[in-house]
Order: sequence, then C-alpha cells, then structure tokens
Amino acid sequence: MRADIEDRCLEIGKYICDTKKTIRATAKIWGISKSTCHKDLVDRLPKIDPCLAKKVKEILDYHKAQRHILGGRATAEKWKMKKQV
Repeated sequence: MRADIEDRCLEIGKYICDTKKTIRATAKIWGISKSTCHKDLVDRLPKIDPCLAKKVKEILDYHKAQRHILGGRATAEKWKMKKQV
C-alpha cells in the first residue's frame, strides 16, 4: 500500500476517534468520497493499526445504531414544517 494512503487512513482514524464524527461528515472535511473514507476505515486501517481500527469500529457501530432514530426525527420535523405552512 502506498505511504500516502496509509498516512491518510491513520489521520482519518485519529480524527474519527477525536471528534466522533460520521463517515459522511469526515469525508466532506477531508475532501474524499464516502466510499473512499469507508474503505480506508473498514478495510485498510485494520491492516495498518488494529488497535485504532477497533476504536473506530466502535464509533461507526454506534452511528449505525443511531441512524434509524435520527432519520425518524428528520421525517417528523419535515412533516411538522409542512403542517405549519
């Protein structure tokens, strides 16, 4: 694997651990696609730094568990706004 890709994986992993941001938000900040960000964190990072990868996986699993709740809130807010108009 190229050194620049390894460095990016490590930096993104550390960023996720520090900020607890989602893949979508992280990809936007780093200027890469969500797919690339996900591949870096899920496929490449465990080969580079398994300990960091485990911490990142816990954060990503938490976000995945919260996804349906946040989506429900967004839908409720959308309908609430439509009723007020």
